[in-house]
Amino acid sequence: MRVVDANEAVRAIPDGATVLVGGSGGGHAVPQAMITALAEVFATTGHPRDLTTVRVVGLGDFGDVGFSQLALPGLQRRTIGSNIGNEPRLGELVADEQLEAYSFPQGVLSQLCRAIAAGQPGVVTQVGMGTYVDPRQTGGRQNDRTTEDLVEVVELAGQEWLLYRAFPVDVTIIRATTADLDGNLTMEDEAVEGEVLHMAMAARNSGGMVIAQVARLAARGSLPMRAVRVPGALVDLVVVDEHQRQTYATAYSPYYAGVLRPPVQPPSSRPALDVRTVIARRSLLDFSPGDVVNLGFGISQGIGAIAADEGVADQLVLTVEQGVFGGVPAAGVDGGAGSGYQALVPQTAMFDFYDGGGLDVASLSFAEVDAEGNVNVHAFEGRLRGPGGFPNISAFTPRVNFVGTLTAGGLRTEVTDGRLAILEEGRQQKMVQRVGQITFSGALARERGQEVRYITERAVFALGEEGLELIEVARGIDVEKDILARMAFRPRVREPLATMDPRLFRPEPMGLADDFAARGTEEVR
Repeated sequence: MRVVDANEAVRAIPDGATVLVGGSGGGHAVPQAMITALAEVFATTGHPRDLTTVRVVGLGDFGDVGFSQLALPGLQRRTIGSNIGNEPRLGELVADEQLEAYSFPQGVLSQLCRAIAAGQPGVVTQVGMGTYVDPRQTGGRQNDRTTEDLVEVVELAGQEWLLYRAFPVDVTIIRATTADLDGNLTMEDEAVEGEVLHMAMAARNSGGMVIAQVARLAARGSLPMRAVRVPGALVDLVVVDEHQRQTYATAYSPYYAGVLRPPVQPPSSRPALDVRTVIARRSLLDFSPGDVVNLGFGISQGIGAIAADEGVADQLVLTVEQGVFGGVPAAGVDGGAGSGYQALVPQTAMFDFYDGGGLDVASLSFAEVDAEGNVNVHAFEGRLRGPGGFPNISAFTPRVNFVGTLTAGGLRTEVTDGRLAILEEGRQQKMVQRVGQITFSGALARERGQEVRYITERAVFALGEEGLELIEVARGIDVEKDILARMAFRPRVREPLATMDPRLFRPEPMGLADDFAARGTEEVR
């Protein structure tokens, strides 16, 4: 192992290499100093060039930091990830057909790191079956320049499966907190662990090189043995960045690191009563004491704060795909981290748990929903994005709530006294005749017996045998004018049509602690 500066480490990467980069989303364990150096060295020298870059989670701040910095023509030949949405400059390059691009489910890419490390042919799974990543649809290809099939349908034990093919890794770039002089790595300050060990093994067993970015060095033999996440035998180069941040938004939080638990305090302010709160509250109504839950990005991130305000957060096990098990997930740009958790597990293990049906319920956002109950979250409005962990989370969870407003683009509402008023309708329909691409298959959900809800601020729909079915409506809403006329198809309307709980539209807590206590009593009986 050698300690080098970031520029020297970049110069060790050969042209045409496949480079696997660790970290998650908004700077969580992201080797940002190496990303910056890669962009700067290429801009100066033109090398390394024609790279295939791979990351499990999109790496960026939805602006100019992260993989957006690598949006330099010639630097990459191909890029593979789960979400290019937080890397907008790179997304523009892909849209302009300047490099090949694939979008695969986050959990599949996480597990693929392990498969490559183990010398396996790839990941065999039913995650993605019947969706955009199925080779009978797009195969995960994000533009016309991308033609090679990296996913294939195989038959095993009388069933169809998808095989996401493995590939050799020439260079892995990961981040940790501390490296000793033998290259052993610990992650005591990190908000997530990711799949650093499998990434390092993948490069090592492919005959490649491992570069680790850390915040500090330690003497040989001084690190607690059980704290080492990557053994030094796997590490070739170490780059020290003394200014390494825990995430792009947070320099350091002992709560994210799991060093301290945050004090239990009454919330300083109740979540604002707007349509996002109404929708998140309605989704929370479907949760039960003891449920193991995943909360997706966007509106669902607010459920943790609402559960805390209602005094029921400790009766739910909230999880985040990056590995946070229990506690309260972080919201906003720090999403992916958490505080007060029971455990922080490797991301690969978390997706094993999800894929096996370990969750009880999930609340996830939608961008488009169609008459068959299909959902699109990854490709809409003409901009490249990606599904993140959505395909894994939604595929085998028994109860799934998809949340979002009924329309978008200028929607203005007023929530008062248990009622909802539409002041100005959104210009964009989100309930469409046919989604642009399928991220969640309504047909497969019916086959698997999943209970699916589509929750908006004014109505709740369910996945029925014949497609979408309207089952609840808010007080103050005209079904024909405010709901059906705002959809590109006419769903079945359940009779009698229920009224959405008026508590959703009032500023005070809904009293879920009492509801949860009553459910617990019923279960005992």
